[in-house]
Amino acid sequence: MPADVEHTSSPQQGAPFRKALDFFFTAADEASPDEQNPLAQPTTRLPEIVRALADRFGEAILGVEEYAGEQTVLVETQRIAEVCRFLKDEQGFRYLADAGGADRFTDEERFEVFYNLVSFEKKKRIRLKIRVDEAALTAPTVTGVYRAANWNEREVYDMLGIRFEGHPDMRRMFMPEDFEYYPQRKEFPQLGIPGSLPLPPRTPEGPLQRDPFPTAHEGPTPKSYEEPPSQIVREA
Repeated sequence: MPADVEHTSSPQQGAPFRKALDFFFTAADEASPDEQNPLAQPTTRLPEIVRALADRFGEAILGVEEYAGEQTVLVETQRIAEVCRFLKDEQGFRYLADAGGADRFTDEERFEVFYNLVSFEKKKRIRLKIRVDEAALTAPTVTGVYRAANWNEREVYDMLGIRFEGHPDMRRMFMPEDFEYYPQRKEFPQLGIPGSLPLPPRTPEGPLQRDPFPTAHEGPTPKSYEEPPSQIVREA
């Protein structure tokens, strides 16, 4: 049994239960340089790479955030492809592990795009970020550096509406091309927008649904043996 898990008896039911695991959350606190963070990992601490970026790109490196020894570099939006090229060709970060977007829900620079890069030779990881203003909603593509960014950038466009200039195939990934909304934006309702998207029928030959909650509004979905008779005419 793991050291951080133990079984005891519940005072109410007498049933065994697991002890909660230790949880560290210090995001609202100022980092203390003299205190070791239990979440810190050596793979994400790269002061030498951050210095190399600052030396090469100067003011295009807008800042560095650090939490638990993990450094995230904020890059000027229009320079992101150049920075990625430098990290890939000259610093060995040849693998794009992930890229995605977030809605900060702020008046300025509302959206954020992040890129997680890996160097297998150095056994290091680095995260880059750019900010995108709601009035612009565009950013340069990095598909010319990392081909794997193709689908990542399409997903960001589909979910947040950010278009990547120079992308070879800037289409939506999950939602229909004529869908009017972007589901990862903060104003999009968690339960969806009724009527905005046709949904599968409740029975095999039934009509498409516009109500995302038909069970709540129309009653339970019929069982297979309760479905109406088929209208399909089969030739003998």
